Amino acid sequence: MNAPVRLNPYLTGNFAPVRSEDDFADLPIKGEIPKSLSGSYYRNGPNPQFEPRDPNHHWFAGDGMIHAFHVGNGKVSYLNRYVHTNKYVLEHEAGRSLFGTFGNPMTSDPSVVGKDAGVGNTNIVWHAGKLLALEEGHNPFELDPVTLKSRGYVDYAGRALRFTAHPKMDPDTGEMVFFGYSAGPGFFSDDVAYGVVDKAGTVTRLDMFKAPYSSMIHDFFVTRNHVMFPILPLSGSLQRAMSGKPAFAWEPEKGSHIGVMRRDAGIDTIRWFTTDPCYVFHPMNMWEEGTKIYADVMQYENAPLFPNVDGSPGKPAAARLVRWTIDLADNSNTIRQTPLDDLAGEFPRLDERYAGLAYRHGYFAANSRGEPKVLFDSIAHIDHKTGKRSVHTFSDGQPGEPVFVPRSAGAAEGDGWLVTTVYRPSTDRSDFAVFEAGDVAAGPIGTAELPRRVPFGFHGNWRQGL
Repeated sequence: MNAPVRLNPYLTGNFAPVRSEDDFADLPIKGEIPKSLSGSYYRNGPNPQFEPRDPNHHWFAGDGMIHAFHVGNGKVSYLNRYVHTNKYVLEHEAGRSLFGTFGNPMTSDPSVVGKDAGVGNTNIVWHAGKLLALEEGHNPFELDPVTLKSRGYVDYAGRALRFTAHPKMDPDTGEMVFFGYSAGPGFFSDDVAYGVVDKAGTVTRLDMFKAPYSSMIHDFFVTRNHVMFPILPLSGSLQRAMSGKPAFAWEPEKGSHIGVMRRDAGIDTIRWFTTDPCYVFHPMNMWEEGTKIYADVMQYENAPLFPNVDGSPGKPAAARLVRWTIDLADNSNTIRQTPLDDLAGEFPRLDERYAGLAYRHGYFAANSRGEPKVLFDSIAHIDHKTGKRSVHTFSDGQPGEPVFVPRSAGAAEGDGWLVTTVYRPSTDRSDFAVFEAGDVAAGPIGTAELPRRVPFGFHGNWRQGL
C-alpha cells in the first residue's frame, strides 16, 4: 500500500506562496480610510519562488516578498515584489530551487554550496532614507520605497556578516541599534555582534563577544541606557545539521541566559542573568527605572515551530505576555517573571515613539481560542496603566501584526491608528485594515479589499508621507 503523501503545512492554505508580482490601484474601500492617514505600509514574508527541494522545508526559509500599501487622501494602492537576493537571482536563472532550508549544504544543489543564501524575508524598516528588507543571517537589503525595485545589500554588519531582523530605533537619537548571532565566517558559532548605525546611516560601533552557546537570537532588548541579549535554548549546531538532524532545535538543558550591558560601556562589562528555559521571539517593549530593567515579552514554554534535538516534533506552545524584571542591584543574577495577560498571542507592538522608554499602550495579534498555532483571529490592545484589555475578534478574518501609526508627530501616546493585513478564508483573499488604536474592540474603521490574498508572513512597518 502506498504511504500517504505528506503535505508541508508551510506550502498549503494561506501559507502557500503567491508567485505573481502585481499592481492594484484604487482598491475598493469599505468604511473609511482616514484622509489624514498618509504614507506606506510595508509587510514582509516568506514566499518561495519555486517548489522547495527540501522535503522538510521550513516556513522561515522562503524567498522574501514585500507587500506595499500606499495610502493617501482616503485611497489605497498595492504592489508586491520579490527581494532579489543572490539566492533569488540564481534560482530564477536556473528556473528551479537550488538551496536547501537555511542554505543547508546537505540539501542544497552542489552548484550553490557555500554561496550567499540570504532571503530578506522577515522584517522591513525605514532608516536613514533607506527601505531595508531584513532577515537574520545577512546584511540589510535595500529596495526603492515606491516601486520596491531591488537595490542590493547595505553593508552594516561588516566583519560580523550577520545583521538581525529586529534592529531597534532610538526615538531620541535616531540611531539604529543592531546585533547579529552566529556572527563571523562560521556557521552556528557562539559569536554575537553588537553595533550602532547613526541617523545618517554610518556605522559608529561594531563589537563581537562570545555567548554561552549558539542560539537562535531572533530579537533583543534596548532601553535608553542598556541593551540585553537573550540566549535562549533554541540551539544551533552545524554538526547536528551535517548528521541529518535539525540545524536548530529545542535544547532546554542549556538554560536561558540574558546578557545585560550599558550602551556606553564595553562588551567586557556584560553581566549574565539566568531564568528557567523558555523562548521569546518578540518583546513588546523594555525600559528602566532606577536600578531595575523591565521587559514585556511574548513568552513560550518552549520554542514553537522547531523540533527537539533528536528530530522529533516539538511540543505545541502558545505565547503569553510576561514581564521580566532585572534588578542590577541584586547579586543573585536571576530574573523575576510576572504574567501580565492570559490571552494567547504574538507580534507585540507599541507606539514606536516610546521604544525603550516607559510606556502605556501595547498591541498584539491574538488567538481567542488559546490554540498553540501561528494563526490569529483577533487584534488586542492592553493598557498597562489600567490593566484593561480590549479585543476585536474577526468572524471571518485572520489578522497579522498590528502596526501603530501616530495621528500626528505630536500626538499623545496611543493616539492614532493600527494598520494590518487580514486574510479572509471564506473568499481566499486579503484586506488592508485600519483600526482606531484607542477603540480596537470596535473593529476596523476602514478596509481596502485586495482581489487576492497576502500569504501569512511576519513583520511590517509604516513610512510616513507619500
